[in-house]
This record gives sequence, structure tokens and C-alpha cells, in this order.
Amino acid sequence: IITHGMPYPRNVETALAVQAAITERGAVPATTAVLDGKMRVGLSDDEIDALGQAGDTAVKVSRRDLAFTIAHGTVGGTTVAATMMLAAMAGVRVFATGGIGGVHRGASTTFDVSADLQELARTEVVVVCAGPKSILDLGLTLEYLETHGVPVIGFGTEMVPAFYSRESDFHADYRINDAAGVAAVMAVRRDLGVGGGMLVTNPIPVEYGMERSVIDAAINTAVAEASAQNIIGKGTSPFLLGRIVELTGGTSLDANIQLVLNNARVAADIAMADSKGRVNPSSSGG
Repeated sequence: IITHGMPYPRNVETALAVQAAITERGAVPATTAVLDGKMRVGLSDDEIDALGQAGDTAVKVSRRDLAFTIAHGTVGGTTVAATMMLAAMAGVRVFATGGIGGVHRGASTTFDVSADLQELARTEVVVVCAGPKSILDLGLTLEYLETHGVPVIGFGTEMVPAFYSRESDFHADYRINDAAGVAAVMAVRRDLGVGGGMLVTNPIPVEYGMERSVIDAAINTAVAEASAQNIIGKGTSPFLLGRIVELTGGTSLDANIQLVLNNARVAADIAMADSKGRVNPSSSGG
């Protein structure tokens, strides 16, 4: 979000607002990055500002890039996959983002599938998001998660939200209405030794949700432009998201900021509920 998801200074303002929202719920925020070749879980305000100013000059760090970024002493913004890795190393069980990566449209020929999905299958961290990024093939993304045993939870909803829109055409695997319910499932999964993560999909607040017809038109235009310009790989998502902001006159950026804040609040509540469950294990039924 800070380096490749939003322009400066909105990215920094959003990151600081997210940290404040988490603190207000009683949890401890820990923004991740690679700075000067060191993995960081928890950044100062000045470090967040410097990261935000670096923008897309920073390396976009996923699992495959982490060792190289560290070895070369460079600066990197972490994807969902790399953030899950750092979180797990630091003992952090829950994190919030805007949306996850997934199976891109046209993946049957490009094989463009985000490493975020495989990380969800292997790393025991709960990811709270507003659904897979809207630029993706939502149906195929959910099929991939099902194949790899990743439960998709609708937080207070039966349907998987479509990032900018509150609903899609796809059902979540399970509906859970509160943070305590998510924490209870986390506890049982630990007891069973299931491994892997969970995806908690949290709809954008009603007042900020966008009409599907409007956002779909912008996405289709952006995807066509990316194809015409032969934009592939790690540059695809930043290009598409930036172009969608332009095509919607900035409305999608405002929506993105609000859904991230909303996800941060839910993630903080889940982390607090999970922490209380670990203090009193009997509450999870174990």
C-alpha cells in the first residue's frame, strides 16, 4: 500500500491513520518493510514517510525477492506474501491489507498467479482484506484458494466482497459475524495443527462502496490498456490500480483508503480476541 498502492502523501497519511485506528482498538500496529537490507516489523512515523516518498522506486518484495533485497541492502515494500512471512517470523498472527493478489484475468494464457495465494496456503497468519483486488479473476482466485485448503470467511456477509464493491457473485466458505468467532476458529486450527492461513473478507463500508458497473468499466479499460502496452509481471497491479484511480476521477482511491481503515479495525479486533483466547485457552473450547 505504502510503496506501490497509493501516491504520496496519501499513502503515508493512510498508513499513519491505519496505525492510529489499530491503537484505538487496543492492539499494537506493526507496519512491515525492508529498510537498508533489514526486515522490519514495526516502523516509526519518519520511516513510514521515507518509505512513502520512495514509492515505486522501492523494490516490490514478495517471497522470491526477500533474500535478494536483504543481500543488496535495498529498500522494499512488502506484498501480502512477504508481509505474511515477516509477520509469522515475528509471532504476529493477524494483519490487514486492502486486497490480496490472486489469479489475473487471462491467466489461462499468461499463468499470472500471485504468490500471495501460495503464501496463504503455507503460512499461519490471518489476512483481513476487502476481497481479492478487483482487477483479478475473482472466481479463479477462489478456486485456487479452495484447492489449497485456505478458508475464505465473509465477515458479516454471505458473499465475498469485490474490493471496491460490497458484493460479488461468489459466496464465502463461511460467514462469521464477529472477531471472537474468527479467533475461536484460529484457536481450533492451531490445536489441530492444520497450518496455513485464513482469509477474512470484510466489505467496504456502505457509504464508500462503488457501483459495480462503474468500477467494472474502469477495470476493463485499464486491463485492455495494460495488454496493449504489454505490461506484465510485478508491474501489472500498480499500473492497473493507478489507471483505475485516473479513470474514476480519484473516487477509487478514496474508496481504497476507507476500506483499508475498515480492515485495520477488524484485524485489530480479531487480534485482541485471539490474544484474550490465548490468555484463557479454555474459552476456545480446548
